[in-house]
Parts: sequence; structure tokens; C-alpha cells
Amino acid sequence: MAKTPRDDQPKRVKRFTHAGALLSARVRRAGERRGFAESRLLTQWAAIIGPDLAPMARPVKVSYAREGFGATLILACEGARAPEVQMQSETIRARVNACYGYNAISRVRLTQETAAGFAEGQAAFTAARTEPPAAAAPDPKAASAAEAATAEIGDAGLRTALADALALASEAAP
Repeated sequence: MAKTPRDDQPKRVKRFTHAGALLSARVRRAGERRGFAESRLLTQWAAIIGPDLAPMARPVKVSYAREGFGATLILACEGARAPEVQMQSETIRARVNACYGYNAISRVRLTQETAAGFAEGQAAFTAARTEPPAAAAPDPKAASAAEAATAEIGDAGLRTALADALALASEAAP
């Protein structure tokens, strides 16, 4: 039987590619068009300026002076929050410069927008909050056995906590 050309070639192995690797070049180019040399400033905004300031303002653009130093960071914020963000502008500037690694930003300018302006075609302005999953309810038989075992305890809070712990422990035991 004759060999086909495909038999002589080694098999190619397809490997998983991380989504970040596929999108990093596009995100970088999009950020550079708006003046962001560090895409980390956009992607990790809440971590850079802190969870208390991140919901109030988001970066829109970095405009550079003609000499290359002394850039202006333009932030969008709701009109009602603008005075509070303006008071924190030096803190924001210091934290953003720490992200860049040098004094890239010399000024912070605010643009006020309505709350409806944020909702139109924009990502959610609040950071995602992670809440622990709700605990599963224990088995009724284990719960009643635990309540009977802790009935003599006088403190109601302690009795409830111990009963819950005993019920969960009895479910986990084989």
C-alpha cells in the first residue's frame, strides 16, 4: 500500500491558548489609541486606586504633552461624586504613577457624566463583589440530634452555633 503524503508528516497537536494571550495585542492597541501605555491601568483599575475610589471614577484617556512628560489623566465620574473625586486627585495621581513606575501623570482632570451616561454601552461601574456561598441546610435528623445534645447549654447563641457545628460534623462523618 502506498504512503499518502499525510502519513509522512508529524501530527500537529492543538493546545489550549489562554484567552488573555488571544486578546492581549488587541487590548494593548485599543488602550494605546486612548493614550494608555499601561493596559494594566484599565484592567486593574480597582486594585490600583483602591476599592473606595474605583466605583466613583474610571479612566477615559491619557493625553500627553508635546515633550512627552507631564501627561493628564482624564477620569469620568458622576456629577454628584466629582467634588469627592477631585479631593482625592493627588492620591489618584500618586497611585497611577506607582503603576507606571515613574511620574508619568502630572494632572488629573475630571469629566462629569450623568449616571445614565455610564449605563449606555459601558461596562458596569461597580466592582464585582464576591460573597461566600450560602451554607447548605443540614439533614433534619442530624439537626434534631444536635439540638438534643446541646439542649442543656444556657446561652442561646452558643447553643445554636454548637448545634449547627454538630449537625454539619455528623453529616460529614461516614
